Amino acid sequence: MPKNLFPLDNTKKFTDQKHVGHNRWHPDIPAPVSVRPGDVFRADCREWFDGAIKNDDSAEDVRNAPLPGVHVLTGPFHVEGAEPGDLLVVDILEIDACDQEDEGPLSGMGWGYTGVFAKSNGGGFLTERFPDAYKVIWDFTGDVATSRHIPECSYVGIHHPGLMGTAPSAELLAKWTKRETDLIATDPDRVPPLALPPLPDSAILGSLEGDEFNRVASEAARTAPPRENGGNQDIKNFTAGTRVFYPVFVPGAKLSFGDLHFSQGDGEITFCGAIEMGGFMDLHVDVIKGGMATYGIYENAIFMPGLRDPQYSEWIAFSGVSVDLAGKQHYLNSQLSYERACHHAIDYLMQFGYTDIQAYMILGSAPIEGRFSGVVDIPNSCATVYIPRRIFDFDVAPGPGKPHQVKQGMQVPRSAN
Repeated sequence: MPKNLFPLDNTKKFTDQKHVGHNRWHPDIPAPVSVRPGDVFRADCREWFDGAIKNDDSAEDVRNAPLPGVHVLTGPFHVEGAEPGDLLVVDILEIDACDQEDEGPLSGMGWGYTGVFAKSNGGGFLTERFPDAYKVIWDFTGDVATSRHIPECSYVGIHHPGLMGTAPSAELLAKWTKRETDLIATDPDRVPPLALPPLPDSAILGSLEGDEFNRVASEAARTAPPRENGGNQDIKNFTAGTRVFYPVFVPGAKLSFGDLHFSQGDGEITFCGAIEMGGFMDLHVDVIKGGMATYGIYENAIFMPGLRDPQYSEWIAFSGVSVDLAGKQHYLNSQLSYERACHHAIDYLMQFGYTDIQAYMILGSAPIEGRFSGVVDIPNSCATVYIPRRIFDFDVAPGPGKPHQVKQGMQVPRSAN
């Protein structure tokens, strides 16, 4: 087993650990651990809310989730010799839930959760249809997840980090702040907001203290969106065996990661849509000197997916076009087309006895495939969503008789907006 360079004690809060990570992006957050090119190491990751979400049958914790405190990230790791203009090579060797833990109070200790945030708290992809907060608990048996809240359905995990990236330079950070602040100014009272500005409240900045903490907290970027440094991309195919090439913007690269997922569908459409968990990753790092210019990778990582995806080969797929629910035509809006495909999938699964929220949770957490299938045929783009047929305990394909009806038990916990 590789040496654990960033251990987390599951009896302690994230801020009370031997090494304290962070929940903001800033070039001046100190790196508590150094590694060399060629090193292989292990690091623990805490679930993104640091234990605020509980294994129970209430959605109040999701309704009141402490969003200013996310994501709690492991790192930064200083990679010796990495300089701006280089490419940082990260190999994901292994990912799993909390090591040697079968049950416990933290997500990843034998269980995980999927949530839908209330509209006032960020909502989700289909927030107009699902404006309230919901939560589903999943139990892990090896690599298979089942839920007391969603009957006759299970899936093999597709473990991956939702978030991984390098630190931004001061110049890149300033660029983020300006463009996102300008966007907010176009509709400052929007619910949910258009973007999240720097917020000192609940900032975790490693070992920084005093005036330096206050300065960085007032400048640092929130971790919610993906950006040029990687960040919260929520790419389900970042499985073990994946190799990622990150642009380096600061000396040492300052690699950070977290927000581990047991399983997720393309788009993580419920926002807290993966099966969230804590756990660990084994990584190998290397550096390509001058790689940004050599390969033209000046922003946004490129990656080569691993070969550890679940072996689903039979699908049922739904399509959508860029016409909204009111019947208004939009011009090649692929985001809207994917939204409509998801609505069609939900409506279809409801014919088998699932509630609309159960179907929505399946789309968020199962290893569905989302595709922009046609983007040139004016005025309608076409997007498709593919659902693995074998995740269900029954045949989900259309047939000559009436659809199978799932046997309902405990319903999905809800907290009204």
